[in-house]
Amino acid sequence: MKATYIDYSDTGSFSKTLLAYLANEESLQPFYGEQPNLAGFKAQLDKKKKFPHRKLLVDQLQGQYGDLLASSPTVAQNIVRLKDANTFTVTTGHQLNIFTGPLYFIFKIVTAIRLAKDLKEAYPDYDFVPVYWMATEDHDFEEINHTRVFGKKIMWDTPKIAATGRMSTGDIAGTVREYCNTFGLSGNADLLTAIVEEAYLSHDTLADATRSMVHALFKEYGLVIVDADSPVLKAVFAPIIEQDIMAERSFHAISASSEALENLGYKPQVHGREINFFYLTDEFRERIVRAEDGRFEVLHQNMFFTEESLKQEIAEHPERFSPNVVMRPMYQEVILPNLAYIGGGAEIVYWLQLKANFDQYNVPFPILIPRNSAMITDDTGAGKIFRLDLTFKSVFKPAEILKNEYVRRHTKHRLNLRDEWMELNAIFGKIKLRAHKIDPSLGPSTEAVKARLKKAINSLEKKLLRADKKNHEEALIQIDRVKDILFPGGGLQERSENFAPLYLKHGEELISELEKHFSPLDFKFTILY
Repeated sequence: MKATYIDYSDTGSFSKTLLAYLANEESLQPFYGEQPNLAGFKAQLDKKKKFPHRKLLVDQLQGQYGDLLASSPTVAQNIVRLKDANTFTVTTGHQLNIFTGPLYFIFKIVTAIRLAKDLKEAYPDYDFVPVYWMATEDHDFEEINHTRVFGKKIMWDTPKIAATGRMSTGDIAGTVREYCNTFGLSGNADLLTAIVEEAYLSHDTLADATRSMVHALFKEYGLVIVDADSPVLKAVFAPIIEQDIMAERSFHAISASSEALENLGYKPQVHGREINFFYLTDEFRERIVRAEDGRFEVLHQNMFFTEESLKQEIAEHPERFSPNVVMRPMYQEVILPNLAYIGGGAEIVYWLQLKANFDQYNVPFPILIPRNSAMITDDTGAGKIFRLDLTFKSVFKPAEILKNEYVRRHTKHRLNLRDEWMELNAIFGKIKLRAHKIDPSLGPSTEAVKARLKKAINSLEKKLLRADKKNHEEALIQIDRVKDILFPGGGLQERSENFAPLYLKHGEELISELEKHFSPLDFKFTILY
């Protein structure tokens, strides 16, 4: 593959807040920690050196992996390295999308892998482990129960339960078959089918299936996969769980940060609640709220706790307390020796709302790294773009604008009426002067006539352009086709398409090519062809 890069701002696909963060806007600086550059990482290393839970973390990871570690000495070695005070993680996280979901799932992980590699080159005395945090406690099953491959939606139609990671894969065989049947016949198709079937047909839960598939794809790169739905790991977090539920500390800190961001013109992505934890069992995951009588209620379950009984429940069963979107990041940073979080644009924006909460709990805030975004085509696709006199940068414009620009560049006629309007404008100047001499109050009437004529001239220009488009019909059809391929459904390719078609074409080299061309600290949109 070859690569070219463009600024995120030139894509028109990313939020004002993310672009301001990448531009290091002064107004945003109070809402994040160290800057996303090598100097920032040096400072972050010092902040995380005192991480106290290394042995506990390693024991948990080795237990979660079990026999899988035998297939990857690189992963096994990275887990053991986490015992060392000079080893740190760079983490990305995502829901358990079936078959990895959209492309950006893969891009997130590759960004973490490449960042760990770049940091090792910059700081050879330290080790850096890429981590994928499985969102096993998430309950938004409708967001993860499908993927799109070759334009077809593949869905796992099954009743959801509390946490998606605990869901049984007992009835997923038909969905697996439907997905694999889109692959066709090739060596890469056989390889991917084996990975998928081993993951989803040989493991009992969605968490185990996801670990298996992601491990198979990334084990050669030393990726470590974390499932934080663990009593032992939750016990480390229990003191913060108790403080936060009892005193509503995160609610107050995050509300103040959100208001401050709004006052600066930035739109918050999430809203903290008074209590930012769910009560989690194998059957349900429901919000905890404070009832009018002062007790704590688990919504929709007729379950109530007094303050003392809730403290006891947290101490004895911390695994039953599941952080929501604003407290999950805190949990991550408490149980990992982590330097950076790699997220999508919306994730980076909501992390900006969280720093004040980290500060009040004295938990180091990670460096925020937007994941690499990319568009992938091939020489044929690139050739079509260039033959249409387009560029990789211009192709992000709306199709109608591209067509209008194409026609104006290639027309044999002059389609604008600027010269004619200048002549008419001069005439109206004379008319206005004459009218003013007769009656000064006629000035507005003259301007009104001029405005109507200008509108008519603009309309005529559009008609000239529309008429000339018929002379370039084939090229304009090709522009539509290019846009449909590169922007399925009108959005970025990475936000809807599954990785399978690319894996079938490139095989195991797909991951290595992405890792080769991604540059996490350059903050550019990557185009591969």
